Amino acid sequence: MSNPVIANPPAIEGPPAIGATLQALRQGRKLSLDELSKRAGVSKSMLSQIERNTTNPTVAVLWRLSNALGVSITDFLAGGRSERTAPSITVVAAHETPSLINPEGKNELRILGPIELAGKFEWYELIIQPGGALTSDAHEPGAREHLSVLSGSVVVRAGAEEKKLRQGETARYVVDVPHAISNPGKSVATMLLVVAHPD
Repeated sequence: MSNPVIANPPAIEGPPAIGATLQALRQGRKLSLDELSKRAGVSKSMLSQIERNTTNPTVAVLWRLSNALGVSITDFLAGGRSERTAPSITVVAAHETPSLINPEGKNELRILGPIELAGKFEWYELIIQPGGALTSDAHEPGAREHLSVLSGSVVVRAGAEEKKLRQGETARYVVDVPHAISNPGKSVATMLLVVAHPD
């Protein structure tokens, strides 16, 4: 899917100075800057600048940090109400779930997995409009996808092999070859897509 755009980004007003909140949340979880950097995928120097209030993070960086620390972006900006202990249950609101939509508007990938598991497991809600297709290049050797059709029907292609999937069916296939998921039908297809990367 080329040049996706992010839909429904969390809305924030003004440049909040969240350095103290970030530092309190990080220290409350006994994380070093280096550990949080690896967990969130944000550079150590950027984290240091945010904590010193010498820079304000983008929405994308805020989303990574809130996922890594187990709080919502709203809580983050409100001063970290969850800073004393990590919550047993973290809820991500529908409007805070990032979506990748292709330029033609035929595909939507709602990112359901937390950022700290990226590179190990990723899972998405995939919605493909009639006539749409999600086409991907080969992933790393040993990578696999697990696709469950929740509504509609799709055709899955991995390398030279193709299979049609109907509602309620699941396909498991290698993705270290070019692969695609297409919707040749007349109704919208909704799926759960899990990407498993090798250890």
